[in-house]
Amino acid sequence: MKNIQMVDLQGQYQQIKETVDHSIQEVLNSSTYINGPFVKDFQKDLEEYLQVKHVIPCANGTDALQIAMMGLGLEQGDEVITVDFTFAATVEVIALLKLTPVLIDVDAATFNIDIEALKKAITPKTKAIVPVHLFGQVANMDAIMEIAKEHNLFVIEDNAQAIGANYTFKDGRQQKAGTIGNVGTTSFFPSKNLGCYGDGGAIFTNDDDLAHTIRGIVNHGMYERYYHDVVGVNSRLDSIQAGVLKAKLPHLNAYCDARRNAARFYNKAFANNPNIITPTAKSNKTAQCHQICDVCDCHVFHQYTLQITNGKRDELHKHLLENGIPNAIYYPVSLHAQKAYKDSRYKEEDFPVTNQLIKTVISLPMHTELDTEQLNFITKTIINFLDK
Repeated sequence: MKNIQMVDLQGQYQQIKETVDHSIQEVLNSSTYINGPFVKDFQKDLEEYLQVKHVIPCANGTDALQIAMMGLGLEQGDEVITVDFTFAATVEVIALLKLTPVLIDVDAATFNIDIEALKKAITPKTKAIVPVHLFGQVANMDAIMEIAKEHNLFVIEDNAQAIGANYTFKDGRQQKAGTIGNVGTTSFFPSKNLGCYGDGGAIFTNDDDLAHTIRGIVNHGMYERYYHDVVGVNSRLDSIQAGVLKAKLPHLNAYCDARRNAARFYNKAFANNPNIITPTAKSNKTAQCHQICDVCDCHVFHQYTLQITNGKRDELHKHLLENGIPNAIYYPVSLHAQKAYKDSRYKEEDFPVTNQLIKTVISLPMHTELDTEQLNFITKTIINFLDK
């Protein structure tokens, strides 16, 4: 059996080596390393794939979130609601811009923003909602957009983990994750479903004026060289990374399908085990899909995350590592408990789901190169340990 990787980037590269190498060589031959043709070509390709009017590439996913908030003109003290159970970048940029983060709990089934908690968190100072499409599953955008419209709030989609996922509205319409709110953001960190070989990110919007503002912000506030019309930053996707992404984008749907197939294998193997709660897909096309239904496109499984219910999560984590099975705990500490983001406004009773998840979640290897032998070994190792 091949060594098991948490993310097998080398195996994936071997499948597309010729195309990727050719793209990188073209950039080297042209020496247009910043804002070169590959950046513009990738931007157009991604706009077409997402069916969105504007893609603005930038240096990384964290920058993408910050620039999106800058582009919306949010002001110091404005409240921005987001989830307690996510990576720190989501709240980090809110704090950096001197906005006021408002952390709320997540839904127990999907790990995405809890709609009832969202309704309760809105105040006259609330200006924006940042739903995080965690682990690859799209949040309840029907409800979020309705709430945003009712209260005149911006919606900034944190789509760092769910590029390629579809959202089906109650009326049957579909849109790609990240293109539904006022603005969406993503990361091209190497381990993402669409990842480059360094850092990269992008911002999406259908708003022409907002896109114009953001295009200036990413480039020092310039629309014409040395004329600075807005306060900006230096955040550009370099041409080599754009070349890699352009080579990988045509494979994104296949990558997502491969991850869903691995998730189906895991779910089937763990079905009915009393010590395990498997991840679920949930959309308006179907009810909750514990077995990841055949038409599943609402979840792209950036991570495959179990909940271990018998109190042995940490022991399992260690046991898997001892048996050559990489795994991770996303996330071991809630944001409201982090030293950087503690606030007297937060009460422990407001975060029952998050406080439970940090004790029970464990993420297993999830990537496009997993084979049946590896999946069998992983699942049997887990089941044998938990059933002891």
